[in-house]
Amino acid sequence: MLRLLYLIPLLPLAGAGITGTLGKRWSRGTISLVSCGVAGLCFVLALGCLLDFLKLPATERHFVQSLYVWISAGTFQARFSYLLDPLSMIMILIITGVGFVIHIYSIGYMARDPGYYRFFAYLNLFISAMSLLVLADNYLLMFIGWEGVGLCSYLLIGYYLERKSAGDAAKKAFVVNRIGDFGFILG
Repeated sequence: MLRLLYLIPLLPLAGAGITGTLGKRWSRGTISLVSCGVAGLCFVLALGCLLDFLKLPATERHFVQSLYVWISAGTFQARFSYLLDPLSMIMILIITGVGFVIHIYSIGYMARDPGYYRFFAYLNLFISAMSLLVLADNYLLMFIGWEGVGLCSYLLIGYYLERKSAGDAAKKAFVVNRIGDFGFILG
């Protein structure tokens, strides 16, 4: 299962894209099935990775999956690669497990909302960004995950755009994220 690690951030990203573009024409049941199915599948993949991970000797529990070189300039190379170590393993289990439970809870919570498909697309995107953030093997890829989490925070906090309070809260989150970006880049 470790070789399928790349699917954990990819599947919810695909789910967000599919639900976000086609969801308006789908029934709520189909939206729930796709979005929750993707989140649940990610949790199952994370559990499978954990089982494979635990088979490794304690000193070798450090798995790197390099997908490709995405930036190359002279001697500098930034690889699009994932790192799974004990800390990121715990975090990916939390992200996918809790994310799946939130998806299930949201089926009832958002049942009458007219933007049902949009909300679930945002949730899938959030799981993808969080997964990328904790699995990134380098700071550049981690920064992309960080920005994705910031974007999802903005989208979910400001979900009810017709409410002034939600719009104001989303603006505050955006500003706080820019402060966080400065700290991230400074670090």
